[in-house]
Amino acid sequence: MSSIHSISISEKKGMRKANVEKANFIFNFGIENDAHGDSSWHRQISLLAVESINSMVEKGLDVKSGDFAENVTTQDIDLLSFPIGTRLIINGVDMTISQIGKVCHNRCAIYYQAGDCVMPREGIFAVVNSGGEMKVGDSIEVIPKKAISIGVITLSDKGSKGEREDKTGPALVEYLNDKFKPSFIRLDMIPDDKDKLEMYLKDFADNQNFDIIITDGSTGVSSRDIAPDVTLPLLDRRLQGFEEVMRMESYKITKTAMISRAVVGIRGKSLIINLPGSVKAAIENLSFISDALIHTVDKINDDPRDCGTV
Repeated sequence: MSSIHSISISEKKGMRKANVEKANFIFNFGIENDAHGDSSWHRQISLLAVESINSMVEKGLDVKSGDFAENVTTQDIDLLSFPIGTRLIINGVDMTISQIGKVCHNRCAIYYQAGDCVMPREGIFAVVNSGGEMKVGDSIEVIPKKAISIGVITLSDKGSKGEREDKTGPALVEYLNDKFKPSFIRLDMIPDDKDKLEMYLKDFADNQNFDIIITDGSTGVSSRDIAPDVTLPLLDRRLQGFEEVMRMESYKITKTAMISRAVVGIRGKSLIINLPGSVKAAIENLSFISDALIHTVDKINDDPRDCGTV
């Protein structure tokens, strides 16, 4: 039976965690007294299978639970088989898987101390839906993903530097939650940077496997408007009908809508949508196409039903 092998916490980030017998999990925060707890992001809890740690031990590394900065070490469960939006319930603590693996741009202290790090490849992350006490030995209940998962990427030079409050990303999250009741929404903000956007789109589609990926901002014709230029080469198939509807309906509201270069298409099993950067325009454009989104996601995943019967 799958269960909790160990629980680990630390006061600072980037260091090996100390093992404890039990811990208090706090709603929308993480573990009490752990440095990674934070209500403002989606990586509140990190999980790693003890089998992954044992594979490092077999290679001759002197490592144990907590050495890879994971909070929860599991046993007898394939963490990587669960998509984002899957829920894990442990002694009443309810968590939703929010990220699969991670991108490490620099070697951290854990890498140099352990000689390797399995977290980027085999670790997962979660948010806490309801808190409580978790103990070593508690069993793990898995609630399969029941609705779509969505990744939202806000492109804003000033917003990413903290020079301006972004309202479009949160407004999109609110709209998407009301419209679709998704299993999980992740919201990230990055500057108008081609390399960074390409990295995010590839990760969201190829590794995180979000059903829908939305970018907002950077769809116009200024030198810093790069969303369509980055998105288009990454698509396996383009869905120009979505683009036409957004521009056509937007044009009825404002004549400058014809400037938009937003593109929509498919990469792998993900539907990628460019939206404009203002709250009003982003919500309007999304509302024009929203009724077709679930059907499109179903068809991307080879739903056998005829379109006319849906």
